[in-house]
Amino acid sequence: MKTGNLLLLAALLAVTSVALGACASASISSAGYAPRQQESADLSSGAGSLKVVPLLPPPAAAQGGGQVVRVGDTVKVDVFGVDELDREAQVDATGKVTLPLVGSIPAAGQTVEALQVQVTRLYGSRYLQNPELTLTLAQTVTLDGEFRKAGLYPVSGNSTLLRVVAAAGNFTDIGDPSNVFVYRTIDGQDYVAQYSVAEIRAGRRADAPIYGGDVVVAFPSGMKVLGSNLSSALGLARSATSLL
Repeated sequence: MKTGNLLLLAALLAVTSVALGACASASISSAGYAPRQQESADLSSGAGSLKVVPLLPPPAAAQGGGQVVRVGDTVKVDVFGVDELDREAQVDATGKVTLPLVGSIPAAGQTVEALQVQVTRLYGSRYLQNPELTLTLAQTVTLDGEFRKAGLYPVSGNSTLLRVVAAAGNFTDIGDPSNVFVYRTIDGQDYVAQYSVAEIRAGRRADAPIYGGDVVVAFPSGMKVLGSNLSSALGLARSATSLL
């Protein structure tokens, strides 16, 4: 997995621990970090259009826990007994996916299950008798900041915060398990919420579901995060991911 392009954000967030006798770098200090306790008002200050919430809402179509198709996702369709109709196709910028015979169909915003029903119906009504097919979705989540192995990781319908953190090799020596932020875009609105992986591991909080397209950022231990930092971190993570 290519992770080098995501080091830009990690470099921005990296600080030397107090135990090692170092202090925050000039870039961190100028970004507004300070070694004092996190306050909810600070998280909203300077966040701009980014909406800070206590808990992230699920994608509208994912209320039942299924994967929701997004622009850029890869859809794989396997039609039983008709190999020439098997196809892997990417959801384009308009939210549509193009498949053999049926052409371009709306996909983004639907659950995998709903899209499979739609494709099955289209093939059955026009070309095949009682078609049997399976539809799967390839999605990723971005992990950046103080993770040992920052990068893009595949997610499924049952992915959670603990699982993706484990996939990224856990936190660096200066990463703060209680200072983890998850970003999610719903209907064009960017949301972010703070989660404590430490409390989830201790059983004091429920594990958080993670969906395709989410961005998870771990900040350094003891550092205060402002809304402006949250916005910058999201922009850097997206920019680095686009280069992969």
